[in-house]
Amino acid sequence: MNEKRTETMKNLPVSERPYEKAMEQGVEVLSDAELLAVILRTGTKDISARALAEKILTLGDPPGLPGLLHHTLPDYKAVRGIGNVKAIQLAAVGELSRRIWKAVRSGRELVFDHPAVIADYFMEEMRHMEQEHVKLLVLNTKNVLIRDVDISKGTVNASLATPRELFIEALRYRGSSVILLHNHPSGDAAPSREDCLFTKRVEEAGKLIGIPLLDHIIIGDTSYVSLKERGIL
Repeated sequence: MNEKRTETMKNLPVSERPYEKAMEQGVEVLSDAELLAVILRTGTKDISARALAEKILTLGDPPGLPGLLHHTLPDYKAVRGIGNVKAIQLAAVGELSRRIWKAVRSGRELVFDHPAVIADYFMEEMRHMEQEHVKLLVLNTKNVLIRDVDISKGTVNASLATPRELFIEALRYRGSSVILLHNHPSGDAAPSREDCLFTKRVEEAGKLIGIPLLDHIIIGDTSYVSLKERGIL
Protein backbone atom coordinates (compact mmCIF):
# COMPACT_ATOMS: atom_id res chain seq x y z
CA MET A 1 0.00 0.00 0.00
CA ASN A 2 1.39 3.41 -0.96
CA GLU A 3 1.33 5.97 1.82
CA LYS A 4 0.64 9.58 0.95
CA ARG A 5 3.58 11.72 1.97
CA THR A 6 2.52 14.75 3.97
CA GLU A 7 4.42 17.92 3.07
CA THR A 8 6.03 19.42 6.14
CA MET A 9 8.94 21.82 6.44
CA LYS A 10 11.15 18.92 7.52
CA ASN A 11 10.43 17.14 4.22
CA LEU A 12 11.76 20.10 2.26
CA PRO A 13 15.43 20.67 1.38
CA VAL A 14 17.06 23.19 3.71
CA SER A 15 17.34 25.66 0.80
CA GLU A 16 13.55 25.62 0.43
CA ARG A 17 12.65 26.10 4.10
CA PRO A 18 11.62 29.76 4.50
CA TYR A 19 13.30 30.36 7.88
CA GLU A 20 16.61 28.81 6.86
CA LYS A 21 16.43 30.45 3.45
CA ALA A 22 15.97 33.84 5.09
CA MET A 23 18.90 33.25 7.44
CA GLU A 24 21.19 32.37 4.53
CA GLN A 25 20.01 34.78 1.83
CA GLY A 26 17.93 37.48 3.53
CA VAL A 27 14.18 37.95 3.76
CA GLU A 28 14.06 39.86 0.47
CA VAL A 29 14.49 36.62 -1.49
CA LEU A 30 11.41 35.02 0.05
CA SER A 31 8.15 34.77 -1.87
CA ASP A 32 4.95 36.19 -0.40
CA ALA A 33 3.92 32.72 0.78
CA GLU A 34 7.33 32.09 2.32
CA LEU A 35 7.23 35.38 4.22
CA LEU A 36 3.81 34.50 5.56
CA ALA A 37 5.03 31.01 6.47
CA VAL A 38 7.81 32.52 8.59
CA ILE A 39 5.17 34.45 10.54
CA LEU A 40 2.89 31.41 10.91
CA ARG A 41 5.92 29.32 12.00
CA THR A 42 4.11 25.98 11.97
CA GLY A 43 1.45 24.22 9.98
CA THR A 44 -0.48 21.13 11.02
CA LYS A 45 0.23 17.41 10.72
CA ASP A 46 -1.43 17.51 7.30
CA ILE A 47 -0.14 20.75 5.81
CA SER A 48 3.08 22.76 6.05
CA ALA A 49 3.23 26.40 7.08
CA ARG A 50 4.13 27.34 3.50
CA ALA A 51 1.16 25.46 2.01
CA LEU A 52 -1.07 27.04 4.64
CA ALA A 53 0.29 30.46 3.67
CA GLU A 54 -0.50 29.75 0.02
CA LYS A 55 -4.10 28.96 1.00
CA ILE A 56 -4.33 32.24 2.89
CA LEU A 57 -3.09 34.15 -0.16
CA THR A 58 -5.91 32.74 -2.29
CA LEU A 59 -8.54 33.64 0.30
CA GLY A 60 -11.35 35.95 -0.71
CA ASP A 61 -11.37 39.07 -2.84
CA PRO A 62 -8.86 40.55 -3.34
CA PRO A 63 -6.48 37.59 -3.27
CA GLY A 64 -2.80 37.88 -2.45
CA LEU A 65 -1.21 40.34 -0.07
CA PRO A 66 -3.91 43.05 -0.45
CA GLY A 67 -6.37 40.62 1.09
CA LEU A 68 -4.47 40.79 4.38
CA LEU A 69 -5.70 44.38 4.73
CA HIS A 70 -9.33 43.27 4.66
CA HIS A 71 -9.76 39.74 6.00
CA THR A 72 -11.30 39.32 9.45
CA LEU A 73 -10.66 36.80 12.23
CA PRO A 74 -13.66 34.67 11.12
CA ASP A 75 -12.31 34.70 7.54
CA TYR A 76 -9.01 33.24 8.69
CA LYS A 77 -10.56 30.75 11.12
CA ALA A 78 -12.71 29.36 8.29
CA VAL A 79 -9.48 28.02 6.73
CA ARG A 80 -8.62 24.51 7.88
CA GLY A 81 -5.49 24.63 10.00
CA ILE A 82 -6.03 28.20 11.24
CA GLY A 83 -7.02 28.52 14.89
CA ASN A 84 -7.30 31.51 17.18
CA VAL A 85 -3.57 32.14 17.51
CA LYS A 86 -2.76 32.02 13.79
CA ALA A 87 -5.88 34.05 12.95
CA ILE A 88 -4.77 36.79 15.32
CA GLN A 89 -1.22 36.68 13.90
CA LEU A 90 -2.56 37.16 10.39
CA ALA A 91 -4.97 39.92 11.41
CA ALA A 92 -2.08 41.66 13.19
CA VAL A 93 0.00 41.52 9.99
CA GLY A 94 -2.82 43.22 8.09
CA GLU A 95 -3.30 45.89 10.74
CA LEU A 96 0.44 46.60 10.96
CA SER A 97 0.62 46.91 7.18
CA ARG A 98 -2.31 49.34 7.19
CA ARG A 99 -0.72 51.47 9.93
CA ILE A 100 2.68 51.50 8.25
CA TRP A 101 1.12 52.57 4.94
CA LYS A 102 -0.84 55.37 6.61
CA ALA A 103 2.17 56.48 8.67
CA VAL A 104 4.37 56.71 5.57
CA ARG A 105 1.77 58.69 3.66
CA SER A 106 1.02 60.89 6.64
CA GLY A 107 4.71 61.69 6.99
CA ARG A 108 4.30 64.33 4.34
CA GLU A 109 1.78 67.12 4.35
CA LEU A 110 -1.50 65.99 2.79
CA VAL A 111 -3.32 68.71 0.90
CA PHE A 112 -6.82 67.50 0.09
CA ASP A 113 -7.75 70.04 -2.58
CA HIS A 114 -9.05 67.65 -5.24
CA PRO A 115 -11.46 64.69 -5.05
CA ALA A 116 -9.12 62.41 -7.02
CA VAL A 117 -6.35 62.92 -4.45
CA ILE A 118 -8.69 62.03 -1.60
CA ALA A 119 -10.15 59.00 -3.37
CA ASP A 120 -6.69 57.69 -4.24
CA TYR A 121 -5.53 58.02 -0.64
CA PHE A 122 -8.44 56.04 0.83
CA MET A 123 -9.31 53.72 -2.07
CA GLU A 124 -7.41 50.61 -1.08
CA GLU A 125 -8.44 50.91 2.55
CA MET A 126 -12.16 51.28 1.84
CA ARG A 127 -13.10 49.65 -1.46
CA HIS A 128 -13.33 46.09 -0.10
CA MET A 129 -15.18 46.87 3.13
CA GLU A 130 -18.30 44.74 3.49
CA GLN A 131 -20.19 47.39 5.46
CA GLU A 132 -20.59 51.11 4.97
CA HIS A 133 -18.05 53.19 6.90
CA VAL A 134 -18.30 56.95 7.27
CA LYS A 135 -15.16 59.01 7.75
CA LEU A 136 -14.83 62.69 8.48
CA LEU A 137 -11.77 64.46 7.12
CA VAL A 138 -10.93 67.49 9.24
CA LEU A 139 -8.90 70.15 7.39
CA ASN A 140 -7.15 73.37 8.27
CA THR A 141 -7.44 76.68 6.40
CA LYS A 142 -5.07 75.40 3.66
CA ASN A 143 -6.99 72.15 3.13
CA VAL A 144 -4.25 70.19 4.85
CA LEU A 145 -5.53 67.09 6.62
CA ILE A 146 -5.52 67.47 10.38
CA ARG A 147 -7.25 64.20 11.17
CA ASP A 148 -9.41 61.53 9.59
CA VAL A 149 -12.04 60.29 12.03
CA ASP A 150 -14.08 57.09 11.79
CA ILE A 151 -17.62 58.24 12.48
CA SER A 152 -19.77 55.17 11.98
CA LYS A 153 -19.92 51.62 10.73
CA GLY A 154 -23.28 50.60 9.36
CA THR A 155 -25.12 47.74 7.78
CA VAL A 156 -24.45 46.47 4.26
CA ASN A 157 -26.48 49.28 2.73
CA ALA A 158 -26.88 51.96 5.39
CA SER A 159 -24.49 53.82 7.66
CA LEU A 160 -25.40 55.59 10.86
CA ALA A 161 -24.17 59.12 11.47
CA THR A 162 -25.62 62.50 12.40
CA PRO A 163 -24.42 66.04 11.65
CA ARG A 164 -24.05 66.54 15.39
CA GLU A 165 -21.49 63.71 15.66
CA LEU A 166 -19.56 65.07 12.70
CA PHE A 167 -19.20 68.59 13.97
CA ILE A 168 -18.35 67.53 17.51
CA GLU A 169 -15.27 65.89 15.96
CA ALA A 170 -14.55 68.88 13.72
CA LEU A 171 -14.63 71.22 16.72
CA ARG A 172 -12.53 68.83 18.80
CA TYR A 173 -9.69 69.02 16.29
CA ARG A 174 -10.24 72.72 15.55
CA GLY A 175 -10.99 72.16 11.90
CA SER A 176 -11.66 74.99 9.49
CA SER A 177 -13.56 72.77 7.04
CA VAL A 178 -14.56 69.14 6.60
CA ILE A 179 -15.03 66.52 3.91
CA LEU A 180 -17.31 63.50 4.21
CA LEU A 181 -16.17 60.15 2.92
CA HIS A 182 -17.92 56.80 2.83
CA ASN A 183 -17.85 53.56 0.87
CA HIS A 184 -20.49 51.58 -0.99
CA PRO A 185 -19.99 47.83 -0.39
CA SER A 186 -21.79 47.09 -3.68
CA GLY A 187 -18.83 48.63 -5.52
CA ASP A 188 -21.10 51.14 -7.26
CA ALA A 189 -20.13 54.64 -6.15
CA ALA A 190 -23.30 56.30 -7.47
CA PRO A 191 -24.92 58.38 -4.68
CA SER A 192 -28.27 57.26 -3.33
CA ARG A 193 -31.14 59.61 -2.51
CA GLU A 194 -30.26 59.17 1.18
CA ASP A 195 -26.63 60.12 0.47
CA CYS A 196 -27.76 63.35 -1.17
CA LEU A 197 -30.22 64.23 1.60
CA PHE A 198 -27.65 63.56 4.32
CA THR A 199 -25.10 65.69 2.49
CA LYS A 200 -27.54 68.60 2.38
CA ARG A 201 -28.21 68.26 6.12
CA VAL A 202 -24.50 68.31 6.92
CA GLU A 203 -23.96 71.25 4.55
CA GLU A 204 -26.65 73.31 6.31
CA ALA A 205 -25.30 72.42 9.76
CA GLY A 206 -21.80 73.41 8.69
CA LYS A 207 -23.03 76.82 7.52
CA LEU A 208 -24.61 77.46 10.90
CA ILE A 209 -21.50 76.43 12.82
CA GLY A 210 -19.03 78.12 10.48
CA ILE A 211 -17.25 74.94 9.39
CA PRO A 212 -18.12 74.36 5.72
CA LEU A 213 -18.57 70.94 4.15
CA LEU A 214 -16.29 71.04 1.11
CA ASP A 215 -17.26 67.73 -0.46
CA HIS A 216 -18.79 64.31 0.09
CA ILE A 217 -16.89 61.54 -1.68
CA ILE A 218 -18.24 58.04 -2.15
CA ILE A 219 -15.78 55.19 -2.66
CA GLY A 220 -16.74 52.26 -4.88
CA ASP A 221 -14.60 49.46 -6.24
CA THR A 222 -11.77 51.34 -8.02
CA SER A 223 -14.16 54.23 -8.63
CA TYR A 224 -15.42 57.25 -6.75
CA VAL A 225 -18.04 59.98 -6.97
CA SER A 226 -17.63 63.53 -5.70
CA LEU A 227 -20.96 65.13 -4.85
CA LYS A 228 -19.33 68.51 -5.36
CA GLU A 229 -18.29 67.56 -8.90
CA ARG A 230 -21.81 66.26 -9.50
CA GLY A 231 -23.24 69.65 -8.50
CA ILE A 232 -25.15 68.14 -5.57
CA LEU A 233 -23.13 70.10 -3.03
